[in-house]
Amino acid sequence: MFFHIVLERNMQLHPRYFGRNLRENLVSKLMKDVEGTCSGRHGFVVAVTGIENIGKGLIRDGTGFVTFPVKYQCVVFRPFKGEILEAVVTMVNKMGFFAEAGPVQIFVSNHLIPDDMEFQSGDMPNYTTSDGSVKIQKDSEVRLKIIGTRVDATEIFCIGTIKDDFLGVINDPATV
Repeated sequence: MFFHIVLERNMQLHPRYFGRNLRENLVSKLMKDVEGTCSGRHGFVVAVTGIENIGKGLIRDGTGFVTFPVKYQCVVFRPFKGEILEAVVTMVNKMGFFAEAGPVQIFVSNHLIPDDMEFQSGDMPNYTTSDGSVKIQKDSEVRLKIIGTRVDATEIFCIGTIKDDFLGVINDPATV
């Protein structure tokens, strides 16, 4: 799920960036430092959408760096239990498969894959139905349901299932 939230961060800036473009330099450093990162509490920061406030800078003793408190708006992505996502399969093995939905990696165990699908080993490992009509392999697009998440300080891991109505392969690269 995507959320638009307000976060705060203390930004350190080298004195060489002071001058007329101080605000632009702070904003570009903020975007470079924050976009694409993950905090376990808020999720993955997708994009900084605006700056609400830049506080007064404090000079760091001995270094000349200045620390500015910055309050900014951003879009974050945080998956939740029960959420339905579309993801791209990145790896298939006999234990199940891994898929990615944006920055989140999701594991789907073979126990959470429909019973009529069998693992096929070979140069392109996959899960195939008994009649061969549906195949899950690398680069397949699947719709899955998140049944569990684990949040670390800098990463979010998910467990998913395709053993439910309207879940499974939505686009197979082998048929294109």
